[in-house]
Amino acid sequence: MSQSTPNASARNQTWDEFTEGLWRQNPVFVMMLGMCPTLAVTVSAVNALSMGLATAFVLVCSCALVSLMRKVVPKEVRIATYIVIIATFVTVVDYAIQMVSLALYDALGAFIQLIVVNCIILGRAEAHASKNPPWVASVNALGMGLGFTVGLFALGAVREILGAGSLFGISLFGADFQPWVVMVLPPGGFFVLGSWLLGFAWWEKRKQRLAGLQTPAERG
Repeated sequence: MSQSTPNASARNQTWDEFTEGLWRQNPVFVMMLGMCPTLAVTVSAVNALSMGLATAFVLVCSCALVSLMRKVVPKEVRIATYIVIIATFVTVVDYAIQMVSLALYDALGAFIQLIVVNCIILGRAEAHASKNPPWVASVNALGMGLGFTVGLFALGAVREILGAGSLFGISLFGADFQPWVVMVLPPGGFFVLGSWLLGFAWWEKRKQRLAGLQTPAERG
């Protein structure tokens, strides 16, 4: 029993670190960070998923390296060091996307390079990775990256379905469907994001209301 309790506590802490970015502090729906790529590249599910995964890769790799170097980097140059680390992994992603698909690279445009200045990555490096060991920093970064990917995909899927009548390029409604052209235009991004934020806020209020109706014993 004395050995299982610490192990269970460690697993719970790891799970909490991972799920923080997926739900409680979701970068898109809660913290509302990285709004430029969120609104700009989510005209299709493929673009949204690609940008989300690229950002997640940079986030995990950079946070792991920042955590490894946290005790050797002088505080005076830590931000510059973080930016150099992030830019290195962004360059890797940039060349990788060019190698995989030039069409996707052109669709994402300058927003691939702009991952360097994404406040999610720099914020995680400064606020979390620089203060925690590599495993904890990596798990937390993975949760944040997947949370960002889920947020982008939620917008991209809705905009493609309503704006083009397809998902991942596969037609869903046939030739008679009349696309909502506004969904693939900039205003469509704001409409869909606002709708998701409204739904997210309603769900959180509902959870709080149900928790308030429970007795202390039921909550325990």
